[in-house]
Amino acid sequence: MTLFRQIVPYSLKIVPYSILVLCALWGSAQEPTPKKKKAPAVPEGVEVIRDIEYAVHEGHSLTLDVYRPMDWADYDSTPVVIWIHGGGWKNGSKERCLATYLAQDNLAVVSINYRLIDKGQWPDQIDDCYAAVRWVREHAATYGFGEKIGVWGSSAGGHLAALVGTRRYPGEETISSQVQAVCDFFGPSDLLTMPYNMVSETRTREQVAQSNGAKLLGAPVPDVPELAHDASALHQVSADDPPFLIIHGDQDPGVPIEQSRRLDEALRAAGVDSTFIPLEGAKHGGEEFKTEQVRGLVKAFFQMHLL
Repeated sequence: MTLFRQIVPYSLKIVPYSILVLCALWGSAQEPTPKKKKAPAVPEGVEVIRDIEYAVHEGHSLTLDVYRPMDWADYDSTPVVIWIHGGGWKNGSKERCLATYLAQDNLAVVSINYRLIDKGQWPDQIDDCYAAVRWVREHAATYGFGEKIGVWGSSAGGHLAALVGTRRYPGEETISSQVQAVCDFFGPSDLLTMPYNMVSETRTREQVAQSNGAKLLGAPVPDVPELAHDASALHQVSADDPPFLIIHGDQDPGVPIEQSRRLDEALRAAGVDSTFIPLEGAKHGGEEFKTEQVRGLVKAFFQMHLL
């Protein structure tokens, strides 16, 4: 049992034997288009450098924002948490970054845009995430970044964050895209068993063909099982994966909590340090994910594994 697991029952009172979790993630892998929300203010003591181009893929300029402590120069190096926004792979942007508070406590946050499904299909989205990790390492000296990198996302962003941690870049790379910690907020881990991707008594094949998952993969998910496995963290787990913190509402109507439960079970079966927190009464994001306890727990998780 890790120190992180030991401190949890004494710190949190959300669900038995649980941990707590950070900010609410509003981007959603649900089919309905989420309402646009105002970007959060930059926290006190944090500076932001916006709209830095980190890659150009197939003619698309990909940008990120850097949040770091104003006194970053006082540190030898600052570990980085990369934030990946949600939005069903079709909406959202780096401006809606709810991880910025981490930059008040000796961590830097890099919030990224990636190709949405109107600009590219799988594996474009994960390739953009890998490129962002490499950019952080390549520009460490310029921005005062440390060697260790964590990744965190919600919903579709949680899906991508979990894959950054479990799916190795299949090609050759001179700069590593591997990370040292993953926080996954209610991301789908197995596209083949997501309700929106399955033909059922209440969902026709025509509807399945129009799902976000089908648009992500370029075909109805049941028709391309190998591609669906490639895009599902559950099927990419291995013993050398980094530590995971997984948070999911037990009343989530869009991404069933079993998606996270099964991923946690697979990680622990492989010997990976994984902590799964079902938030009682929570749905797909919401106030339960924004409490000070949750924010503190996510911060503690990253500080434990990155500092």
